[in-house]
Amino acid sequence: MKKHYLLTPGPTPVPKEIAKTIERPIIHHRTAEYKALAKTVNENLKKIFKTKNNVLTLTSSGTGAMEASVVNVLSKGDTAIVIRGGKFGERFAEICVSYGVKVVPIDIEWGTAPEPSLIEKALRENPDTRAVFIQLCETSTATVYDIRQIAGIVKKTKAILIVDAISGLGADEFNMDEWGVDIAIGGSQKAFMIPPGLSFCAVSKKAWSMIKESTLPKYYYDFNKYEQLVDKGDSPWTPAITLVIGLQKAFSMIAGVGVDNFIKRHAGDAEFVRKHIKDLGLKLFSKSPSDAVTAIKIPEGVDAAKLINSLKSKGVTFAGGQGTLKGKIFRIAHMGSIVRADLEYALGKLKETLGEQKWQ
Repeated sequence: MKKHYLLTPGPTPVPKEIAKTIERPIIHHRTAEYKALAKTVNENLKKIFKTKNNVLTLTSSGTGAMEASVVNVLSKGDTAIVIRGGKFGERFAEICVSYGVKVVPIDIEWGTAPEPSLIEKALRENPDTRAVFIQLCETSTATVYDIRQIAGIVKKTKAILIVDAISGLGADEFNMDEWGVDIAIGGSQKAFMIPPGLSFCAVSKKAWSMIKESTLPKYYYDFNKYEQLVDKGDSPWTPAITLVIGLQKAFSMIAGVGVDNFIKRHAGDAEFVRKHIKDLGLKLFSKSPSDAVTAIKIPEGVDAAKLINSLKSKGVTFAGGQGTLKGKIFRIAHMGSIVRADLEYALGKLKETLGEQKWQ
């Protein structure tokens, strides 16, 4: 079978070793075998998040964990600051509004990172703020934010910092405990190299103090239910057993090179892509590019849909733009099991396709 090059920022390719592991006969989740596995997975997740806190594993896409991070810490009428620099920043705001949370938006130009001083100012002007919501990597713009500096500002207040690290975790630098992040969110279909269906929430002590006061409705996503069972390797509901098994295989592969080396590899591949994009005469979209995914401006005279569809016919799938960026950018992922040879092949096909469209 001819290889298809899937270079989208989720789902990412699933390595054969993980696919074979997932295909094994399923086991029951209320057994000692599964509980031992789940406890090991929790410990390995801590290494990726770089935290001593438990990581709660949810059977959902990343959006489920984003919603869980809202309903578990806030109450109706609470104030939350939300950085809106792309589609996923907007999503945090939409979730908050749907639960009656007052949103103080910090709207920034898409493709730029927020100035920490803007958040400091918003916190000063809104002293009743309970939470600040932000992305590590705003996937829609391929932009990484300075979470370290922003966390330093937020932790001086009574507010907590909630970071959607779904696309950046394992690719962009992230250190939950050292930086002072209160809730960090991850997803399975990015650098973790397994199919969609699992999301993760690592929760700090400061966040747990707010969870005790939260009155927003929750049932399936109730953190208290998960926390009571996580140390036992159990979960309140039926977990996605095969994905958890696949996740442990992914961790064994990451451990083979080391977590820090795994992240450094992403930095090298990101720089490789950015250099080649510039050599082709194309322009990057983000002013603060992520090491998980690169966004490229569609050049004048090139039809975005035609470019992406033509590449797909050649066995290469890139992602288009979202929201207001539809038709204006395309995105190349370089995370998880995507390796340098994949990138070289895909970039070669990009050059070929641009030539066919008589660009330059």
